Amino acid sequence: MVLSLPVLSVPVMPVPALAQSAHTHQHSFEGAEKWAQVFDDPERDAWQRPHEVIAALGLAPDAVVADIGAGTGYFSVRLAHFLPRGHVYAVDTEPDMVKYLQERAQREKLARMTAVAAAADDPRLPEKVDLVLMVDVFHHIEDRPQYLKRLRSYLRPHARVAVVDFNQASRMGPPPAARIAPERVRSDFEQAGYKLLQRPDILKEQYFMVFGL
Repeated sequence: MVLSLPVLSVPVMPVPALAQSAHTHQHSFEGAEKWAQVFDDPERDAWQRPHEVIAALGLAPDAVVADIGAGTGYFSVRLAHFLPRGHVYAVDTEPDMVKYLQERAQREKLARMTAVAAAADDPRLPEKVDLVLMVDVFHHIEDRPQYLKRLRSYLRPHARVAVVDFNQASRMGPPPAARIAPERVRSDFEQAGYKLLQRPDILKEQYFMVFGL
């Protein structure tokens, strides 16, 4: 499995890895400085609506969150600022992204953000968390039910897993054939013992689903 998060409405390119952008699907995310110009482009805010997504999650001030597929930290950094007493694990499988996240946390004095080097089949979180966030990455996981079963060992009681990914009608994102329909997402989670808790309707280009045990 290779995780990757997708960002802009540019021509779709065949792209694997963990990173947040709207046009990547099956290629390497080496060169984090280059990818930062894509993943953290301010124009992404208009369709990704990060603040609305975070607000919809209703996180406690001391919540511990894992941003799986953190890329260059688009959501991780916002979460670190949003949680005054919590902590954010910015998780990625690409070594260059993990290095970039570590340096960004130091550069921006984000004491509440820690970079984590994940394996393709294991997020390798250092502690149990209250929320796992997967933005633009679920379609990159190969054996999704098995991954979700492994993920359960990292969840605190009453923890949730939130998935944001591209719908079939989206003008951006991976090729339509590579996208995962929300019905399939729900099925994958249910196979792993989760249930759908919430489906906020706040994004036009993507679906937003929240699951729990």
